[in-house]
Amino acid sequence: MKKHILTITLLLFFITLSISAAKVDTVVTYSPAMKKAIKALVVTPDTYNDSKSFPVFYLLHGYSGNYTSWVKDMPATLALADQHQFIVVCPDGGFSSWYFDSPTDSTCRYETYVTDELIRWIDRKYKTIDKREGRAISGLSMGGHGGLYLGFRHQDVYGACGSMSGGVDIRPFPNNWDISKRLGKQTQRPENWENHTVINQLHLLTPNSIKIIFDCGTEDFFYNVNVKLHEELSYRNIPHDFISRPGGHDRSYWDNAVKYQAQYFADYFKTYK
Repeated sequence: MKKHILTITLLLFFITLSISAAKVDTVVTYSPAMKKAIKALVVTPDTYNDSKSFPVFYLLHGYSGNYTSWVKDMPATLALADQHQFIVVCPDGGFSSWYFDSPTDSTCRYETYVTDELIRWIDRKYKTIDKREGRAISGLSMGGHGGLYLGFRHQDVYGACGSMSGGVDIRPFPNNWDISKRLGKQTQRPENWENHTVINQLHLLTPNSIKIIFDCGTEDFFYNVNVKLHEELSYRNIPHDFISRPGGHDRSYWDNAVKYQAQYFADYFKTYK
């Protein structure tokens, strides 16, 4: 029975791919930092060709997901490339990387991979606008943490960043989602938890240094930390868009949220054409 369900799920996935005019490539990159090959999905719009360069939207998956999660689980994702005429890149961020370079595990260096190694590879292989004004990054849950964490820390690389249902402050969750495997136990290595969470990167921001959007459903277990981030950004006079609406930590919420964020980033890209 499980085999039949899996077959049907995969069939529907590939039917969805064929309906979209966008082209979906599965690419294999190599990370020197982690000494391993890593896959990613690259979605190019229907007008993609060598005569024009396109902006790129990096879209990060959540805890326990992989590089296929966005396209497979959130049907709205595929249409974004055609609708907004940008390239969508879905990296594989590992089962529980949280998109930082782990201070305790040298095999988990996803900040270096996504922001340095992968971007350089994408810019070599595809016709991209290879400057910060041509790049945006966001994601869901763990990927939401990654979107803002990487965006705040690498404003020379990304011009815009976002988060959907993001774990933007990991400190209230010391026993969840394998974070301690990357940082050590909070009771033993509290400095790692302080240094590797989004809300403690705000000192890197100045007003309008990077475009910021994040949202979270009011029934989400990350809702309170997102509200706190909104309040702290407001206190520091950092312009940002914060969306709060009914919803939980689930696919239906993200399938809707990604449409708003894609439009936000598309508007940003248009200002720098």
